[in-house]
Amino acid sequence: MKRKVAFITGVTGQDGSLLAKFLLKKNYIVHGLKRRASSFNTGRIDSIYEEHQLKNKKLFLHYGDLTDSLSIYDLLNKIKPDEVYNLGAQSHVAISFINPEYTTNVDGIGNLRLLDAITKLKLKKKIKFFQASTSEMYGNQKKILNENSKFEPVSPYASAKLLAYWNTKIYREAYGIFASNGIMFNHESPVRGENFISKKTTKAVAEISLGLREVLYVGNLNSYRDWGYAGDYVEAMWKIMQYKKSDDFVIATNKTHSVRKFIELAFKRVGITINWKGQGIKEIGYNKETNKIHVRIDEIYFRPNEVEYLKGDYTKIKNSIGWSPRINFSMLVNMMVDEDIKNLKKSTIQFKSDK
Repeated sequence: MKRKVAFITGVTGQDGSLLAKFLLKKNYIVHGLKRRASSFNTGRIDSIYEEHQLKNKKLFLHYGDLTDSLSIYDLLNKIKPDEVYNLGAQSHVAISFINPEYTTNVDGIGNLRLLDAITKLKLKKKIKFFQASTSEMYGNQKKILNENSKFEPVSPYASAKLLAYWNTKIYREAYGIFASNGIMFNHESPVRGENFISKKTTKAVAEISLGLREVLYVGNLNSYRDWGYAGDYVEAMWKIMQYKKSDDFVIATNKTHSVRKFIELAFKRVGITINWKGQGIKEIGYNKETNKIHVRIDEIYFRPNEVEYLKGDYTKIKNSIGWSPRINFSMLVNMMVDEDIKNLKKSTIQFKSDK
């Protein structure tokens, strides 16, 4: 039986690396798009990386960029994949306010470059296309959100992703491409980037527990998110691509928790109870037993526009495809803290041995 071939943009990111590992276990041949850099940036896929000289390789990395139409066109023409997963993005909301043009070019127009290449290469009958959409497109709506909820983006990141969402639907209807949107709510894992509040928190808690630092600086403690496990979400992506028809699906957990709660659970994992004192930017989180301050607010981490509350409804994907999240919020936080502690201990041992 012929192996399926997948092409993943953003293969070196959290979702791309987890999806690549997932698909390799499904006996796929995986091609990944990576940007050229002066240093190796493949840390998340080192465990599955294969030297180019090896025979019977199943993972191939290609230099290219979602801002470069020619590289996209040439790669799709060369690879002719069965499935394309567009996970490449400038995915940090706060940075999108600093670099709005770049964010729109990559996150919004990058999607259009892929869809246009599929159409022009006459691959629409061969290729299935998945667009990684985001719950940030909904903006500030304090209600449970599903596929029929309206979109009200409040950041350049969200508006760029909304452009990609609509173009996916347009190309599906205009050209008959199998093109699906996965509207993903926040999803984390131990390989999350350190500029995201989840990973920033768990790494800081791990460092505090090992005596390597004292304080975690954060922004809005009262922001609520529907947090899931990225490993569950890449399985949802794959299931969407195996479904009998292309469509749009919310991928979520049906629960929401505050940044404050995330921080409390992370500290609880290392045996520290955090109590709170003060208000606004003067609020602090301190160790109940020792009175040491471990959490402070810094205005630099506030965004020009804040999304205060996100909670998804995954009923459609559950009923249509049979997907449900396996890892709950507490399990996710514990998993991330444990992994950060393990990695810090390993790096400390390595540092001492190198001296």
